[in-house]
Amino acid sequence: MKAPSKYPLLDTLHYPADLRRLGKEQLKPLAKELREYLTQTVSVSGGHFSAGLGTVELTVALHYVFDTPQDQLVWDVGHQAYPHKILTGRKERMTTIRTRGGVAAFPCRSESEYDAFGVGHSSTSISAALGMAIAAELKGEQRQMVAIIGDGSITGGMAYEAMNHAGAIDANLLVILNDNDMSISPNVGAMNNYLAKILSSRLYVSAWEESKKVLSRMPSVWELARRTEEHMKGMIVPGTLFEELGFNYIGPIDGHDLDALVPTLENLKAMSGPRFLHVVTQKGKGYPPAEKDPLAYHGVPAFDPSRDCLPKAAPSPHPTYTEVFGRWLCDMAEQDPRLLGITPAMREGSGLVAFSERYPKRYFDVAIAEQHAVTLAAGQACQGAKPVVAIYSTFLQRAYDQLIHDVALQNLDVLFALDRAGLVGPDGPTHAGSFDFSYLSCVPNLLVMAPADENECRRMLTTGFLYEGPASVRYPRGKGPGVAVEPGLTPLPIGQAEVRRQGSRIAVLAWGSMVAPALQAGQNLGATVVNMRFVKPLDEALILELAKSHDVLVTVEENVLAGGAGSAVNTLLQARKVLMPVLNLGLPDHFVEQGTREELLALCGLDAQSITDRIAAFCA
Repeated sequence: MKAPSKYPLLDTLHYPADLRRLGKEQLKPLAKELREYLTQTVSVSGGHFSAGLGTVELTVALHYVFDTPQDQLVWDVGHQAYPHKILTGRKERMTTIRTRGGVAAFPCRSESEYDAFGVGHSSTSISAALGMAIAAELKGEQRQMVAIIGDGSITGGMAYEAMNHAGAIDANLLVILNDNDMSISPNVGAMNNYLAKILSSRLYVSAWEESKKVLSRMPSVWELARRTEEHMKGMIVPGTLFEELGFNYIGPIDGHDLDALVPTLENLKAMSGPRFLHVVTQKGKGYPPAEKDPLAYHGVPAFDPSRDCLPKAAPSPHPTYTEVFGRWLCDMAEQDPRLLGITPAMREGSGLVAFSERYPKRYFDVAIAEQHAVTLAAGQACQGAKPVVAIYSTFLQRAYDQLIHDVALQNLDVLFALDRAGLVGPDGPTHAGSFDFSYLSCVPNLLVMAPADENECRRMLTTGFLYEGPASVRYPRGKGPGVAVEPGLTPLPIGQAEVRRQGSRIAVLAWGSMVAPALQAGQNLGATVVNMRFVKPLDEALILELAKSHDVLVTVEENVLAGGAGSAVNTLLQARKVLMPVLNLGLPDHFVEQGTREELLALCGLDAQSITDRIAAFCA
């Protein structure tokens, strides 16, 4: 006899069309099963967790009310999209999420027709959904476009640029603010849910539209009525800003109350023009440990859901690169009161927790606003401060114009500490720092460095801080080779490389994370190996000397080849009319998908054995 299903409703659903055949009374038990299934699968695979727990009811309601994929949902960032993936044909594969060949970490257009837009960086959903709405209208298609954006993502300037545009052209667009932390208004509950239903009802909308037609013929009365409505709505809802941007604001409502969500979404679906629904949810909802500490459960390793804590990593005597930066920042701040620390909403990820606690007046979290973070640093530097911008390599791409025009063009004293450089593993191509050598080394005035180990990272941070002008230090996710970190604040000589192994015939020039595997390859091949340290300025004298004394030059970098460190070496040799065989090794000219960092390095031919084999084949 077959055992009864643990998920009797969820197991009958394969796609949202199946969900829409359920009765409304079945949605609450379905949400309960979905939350339990999410907990079970993430506990096996690891991944983003607490955000998805908070969007279970919202996801069920959206797919129940809207005709997806004809109607399209655009999830901002995608941390909260795991329930969406489960309901859209990927339920059985969820334990493969973030693994090589498995379900993508974020919504991905090539993975599912239900993933309307590929995401990974924040604040893009409203712009994308607006573009879809415009294109659909031009084709004469009757489709609903819905952007779901979190309270963190809505701090990004793009969100307001998109809303300003949508309101101006009266676009047919629904924006849903999933507010799980800002607590814009404490007025959440039965009365607000009731008001949301009333304000979104056809009766209210049609009555208001008809009254506008009549009262608009009497300008003074119309102005009074308009202001009265704004003040009345302002007393019960915090939507004045969104109303001024041209949106019909509804909410806030309880994002876990399906009895409120479903009818409100049905009413909004029947309306046209720019609409804004504010739902309040609880990050980690339904799993007590995640409710208690949603930040800790934001991204989790595999864990035992029956226990009330996450597994603790085995203690290591060697710090991660992020920890090296965090300790250096506090030590340098103690030495130099001009140091200021800036992060675009990545305090924990970038290692600024201790600094923020020890120097709260010198710590600036600007929210998800990378462009502002860089220009803020430029302004601080104009007044003699020494700002340090702690940012992921992939996120600095969003502030490239500000880096060039506001910092480098004015030769301002700003240090960029670039975490997660190179391949990042399970988060995939949206988070990989594959391009910073290329986009930084072409900018005048900028010092570009990459440490080979933990101690060199500390020394490079000091070098960049003391350098008079803009400087960057890029380092990978996780741990380095395990070199002991000296307590001092000793800079490196600028532009000077270091010969780590003396060999013959082959000279391997390696940058940053590639020095360790290059040394192993060098030992296998009897080659000279150089820790280049600087992408800009290059140690030109050493490179030319090695070109004279060796038969082959090899460059190795964890960056795309186009415009990278190897390209700079090629340009130097060409300018000096040095003709010799040169092999450039780096990341391939395509986006590298998810997997463990070790898997991806081997896939790209950048582990020690692959480097050995590729050099040997080239020399043969």
